[in-house]
Amino acid sequence: MIKTKELFSLGHTLAADYLASYEYPWQALKGISDFIKKTGPELDKNEFTQISPEVWVHKQARIAPTAFIGAPCIIGRKTEVRHCAFIRGSALIGEGCVIGNSTEVKNAIIFDCVQVPHYNYVGDSILGYKAHLGAGAVTSNVKSDKTPVKVKNGDEIIETGLKKFGAMVGDCVEVGCNSVLNPGTVIGKNTNIYPLSRVRGVIKESSIFKEENNITEKR
Repeated sequence: MIKTKELFSLGHTLAADYLASYEYPWQALKGISDFIKKTGPELDKNEFTQISPEVWVHKQARIAPTAFIGAPCIIGRKTEVRHCAFIRGSALIGEGCVIGNSTEVKNAIIFDCVQVPHYNYVGDSILGYKAHLGAGAVTSNVKSDKTPVKVKNGDEIIETGLKKFGAMVGDCVEVGCNSVLNPGTVIGKNTNIYPLSRVRGVIKESSIFKEENNITEKR
C-alpha cells in the first residue's frame, strides 16, 4: 500500500490532479515548486491574497507576525501559522492546518487538517489528510552518506533516484513525540508511531509501530 492513491485521500489537497498523475507519491517531489507557481495565479482572488511574490495566503488563514514564509507557497483556509514558524518555500499547505512554533517546512505537500504544531521539521515530504506529528518529530530527508534514497518494502528495494526524500505519511497517521522518520519512510493510513521511534522503510496501514521489530496490527 505505497502508491499515491493508496496512501492519500486526494480530495483533501489542491494538488489532487497533480499527485494523481504519479504512481508513487515521491515522484511528485521534484515538481512541487513549479506546481505552486502555476497554481497560485489561478486561485480565486476573492479568497486568496498574494502577500509577496509567489506567496498566496487564504484570507481566513492566521499568520503570526514572527513567522517566515518563503516563496513559492500556498497556505489554505483557516490554517494557523504560529510564532517563529519557518516555511522555507515550495510548500503547499492545505486548509485547517497548524504549522507550529519553530516548525520548519520545505518542499512539501501538506494535506488539509494536518498538524505539525511543535518543533517539527518537514522536508521533501508529503503529509496526508489529518496526519499529526507530535512535538519534536522530524522527517530526515538526506542519508548520511548522501547517496540516493531507496524505499525498502519488505524484500523489495525501490530506487527513487532522489538524494532528498523525507517521508510519505498517509492519512490519519499519528507520529509520537521526538520520533525520526528516516529518508524513504512510507507510513500507511491510520497508523500510530510510538514516541521516540526511529522509523525506516514501509510501515503497513492500520499498524502500531512500537519499535523496528515490534509492529502490530490495529484491532
